[in-house]
Amino acid sequence: MTPMITIYGIKNCDTMKKAFAWLDGHGIAYAFHDYKKVAPDAALLEKWAAQAGWEKLINTRGPSFRKLPPEKQADLTQKKAFALMLENPSMIKRPIIESGRTLLIGFDADVYAKKLK
Repeated sequence: MTPMITIYGIKNCDTMKKAFAWLDGHGIAYAFHDYKKVAPDAALLEKWAAQAGWEKLINTRGPSFRKLPPEKQADLTQKKAFALMLENPSMIKRPIIESGRTLLIGFDADVYAKKLK
C-alpha cells in the first residue's frame, strides 16, 4: 500500500532529518521524494505555488541561493524563481509534505501535530 504522505527534499539536510524523525516517532508512513535523484518539474512547482505562493517555495536563506551573483538574486519573480529552482533543486525549501489537500513547507512540529494527525 502506498503511503498517503509524500515528503520532498534532500536526504542529508538537517531539517529533513528532523522531519523524518518526527514522522517516524509518530508512526506516520510516508514516501520520500529525493530532489537529488528526481528533481521536481515545473508542473509540480506550479501546483505548490498555487497552494502556498511561489515565495514560500524558494529558500533564499540557503547557501545555494546566497552563492548566486547579486543580479540573479535581485528582482525575483515567479518565473525567475522557478528557473532557479528547476536549475538547482537545492534552492527549494524543505521539507515539503503533501498529504491529500494539505501542503506543508518547512519543519514545524506543532504544525505537523495539527495537520498530520
